[in-house]
Amino acid sequence: MTNDTNTNRPTHTIYQVTGEGEQSYWHRVGAAWANKDGKGLSLKFDAIPLHGRIMIREIGDEAKVAGHSQEIEPAL
Repeated sequence: MTNDTNTNRPTHTIYQVTGEGEQSYWHRVGAAWANKDGKGLSLKFDAIPLHGRIMIREIGDEAKVAGHSQEIEPAL
């Protein structure tokens, strides 16, 4: 069975968030694609967080995220 949603560009970014408010850090840990029926998301993680919260944001919201927190790209 193939998954056609992964051939398109991701529609969302997945973050691990640690800390609260102005002291929070947003670590990009993956990407997500909207399903064709619009009722869910397919997720692809580059890393699996063991603590903190997982946030899924639409791509284009990065300016809002960066405006009140620090984003750190994962090491490859």
